[in-house]
Amino acid sequence: YDEIFHWYHTCYRYGGNTDHGIDCSHFVNMLYEKIYGKTLGPSAGAILSQCKIVKKGLSAAKEGDVLFFKIKKGQVSHVGIYLQNNKFAHASTHAGVIISDMNEPYYKRHFYKVGRVKETVEEE
Repeated sequence: YDEIFHWYHTCYRYGGNTDHGIDCSHFVNMLYEKIYGKTLGPSAGAILSQCKIVKKGLSAAKEGDVLFFKIKKGQVSHVGIYLQNNKFAHASTHAGVIISDMNEPYYKRHFYKVGRVKETVEEE
C-alpha cells in the first residue's frame, strides 16, 4: 500500500513509466517488480499472458490479483491491481493513479477477467 500511495495521483501518460506520468500496464508491472520481484510485461496483453484466469471471477479475487478490462475495441486495454473489498489500484486516463471501486458502473461495464500471476514453476 505504501508503494501505491507513493504513486497516488501521478498523472496518466500513455507509455509512461516514471513519476512524471505512467500508464496502467506500466503501473501494474512496476508494482509487481517492486513488491513481488516479478516482471510481467509492458502491455495489458503481455500481463494477461502471465496470468491464470480466476474462474470464479471477482468473488474469488485476492489481494494482488490483476483485474483486466475491455474498454477499447473489445480488446483487453486496461489493468489494475485488486486490493480488497472490491477496491483496486490503477492508472486511469482521467485521474492518474487512483483507487477505484468495482461497483462503479463504468468498471462493472468494462470488466473482463481476474488474473492470478503464474508462478515461475507451476505445480501440476
